[in-house]
Amino acid sequence: MADPVPAPSGGPPRLVCPRWIVPVEPAGQVLHEHAIVLRGERIEALLPVAQALAQHPQAARLDLPEHLLIPGLVNLHSHAAMTLLRGTAEDLPLQRWLAERIWPLEARLMSEAFAYDGAVLACQEMLRGGVTTFNDMYFFPEATGRAALALGMRAMLGIILVEFPSAYASGPADYLRKGLALRDALRGEPRIGFTLSPHAPYTVSDASFREVAKLAAELQVPVHIHLHETASEVDESQARHGRRPLQRLADLGLVGPDLIAVHGVHLNDAELQLLASHGASIAHCPHSNLKLASGLAPTARMRALGINVGLGTDGSASNNRLDILHEARTAALLAKGASGDAGCWPAHDTLRAATLAGAQALGMAERVGSLVPGKLADMAAIDLSDVDFALAHDPVSQLLYSAGREQVSHVWIGGDLVVAKRQITGSAALETVSEVVARCRLWHNRLGEIVPEAA
Repeated sequence: MADPVPAPSGGPPRLVCPRWIVPVEPAGQVLHEHAIVLRGERIEALLPVAQALAQHPQAARLDLPEHLLIPGLVNLHSHAAMTLLRGTAEDLPLQRWLAERIWPLEARLMSEAFAYDGAVLACQEMLRGGVTTFNDMYFFPEATGRAALALGMRAMLGIILVEFPSAYASGPADYLRKGLALRDALRGEPRIGFTLSPHAPYTVSDASFREVAKLAAELQVPVHIHLHETASEVDESQARHGRRPLQRLADLGLVGPDLIAVHGVHLNDAELQLLASHGASIAHCPHSNLKLASGLAPTARMRALGINVGLGTDGSASNNRLDILHEARTAALLAKGASGDAGCWPAHDTLRAATLAGAQALGMAERVGSLVPGKLADMAAIDLSDVDFALAHDPVSQLLYSAGREQVSHVWIGGDLVVAKRQITGSAALETVSEVVARCRLWHNRLGEIVPEAA
């Protein structure tokens, strides 16, 4: 049947009938020949197809006979605007990557227009890969928010904080002032939320961290920070502060259930136990860690201790691909190889890391991250009809180890069909993407003037 058009909130029921549904909650469940009933922006029920058709004989219906339906993917750590810097800082370790390429490029290029165009490109890439929510940290968060809204995505915007001035803000107080004003301005946008996002221990002072801790307690928002990404970061902290970075954050009151520690590559066992005891979350970004040669995060141990581990892509400049399914496969394989335990990241747990774990870290688990009646209808359909997937004994294993974002056929956010048959829907969203794509040559030329080899 033809793809149904998005219905307004409170509209008539609609049925999506895939071959399999993996709701993520309860864990490990695979529903065969079931339908998901949507009404407005929410999931009303998951029912056997015959029962759903009997209860809703007049409902608009989308049949997906060889598809797997999963919750929308959650990208727990991104720098969306950096899509425009893809390929400009290759084959460098983190500190040289930052100091020699990224920060100089940003000093020359950074503007609201740069952030908006980069974020639009990132949003369309993530959407077509099944990502429905992303957690971002970058300058000009208002531009990222506009891009997300233009494409219908959910975005958690970071109220970024660093000690040095930029084109966006003059210093720590200005970063916070502008971020908090944006939070107030967008308070009525249901698809936009906020985190406090101090960049990293090596770019933020104790005084600024104390202010972040105070605001986090007042506003009840997550704290999203790069942490223990490289061995040199840990060594520098010990030399400058006499403490490892996590201990410094703990002493300043920032370790708790609202902490999202990004990377966490160089955490010792005592530090892992500290995070576990405080209910903190990790945003694991395996491809960025590999590409920057930062190391292998001890994710098997994290999970054994009960730490909530979600998945992030990081930015395109340190990864080149905003693909959470790719991150999920690599996360599972790295954990198995590094730990020597083939069962440490089973497929269903890996899918949870890509969905519900990220929602939990962001304080959104009551609304998104699993296909449960009453939750918002954020979903992705994976087409397993190709001959390469003909023997789908376990569709979740097939998704994680064989398929990829190229098999994402349909995506819904709040019940709105935003991707259909691999294409973004909606004339306004398509026009937005087309306008930005038309400007890409201009950005390419400007980059070429600064970094000739990048052109």
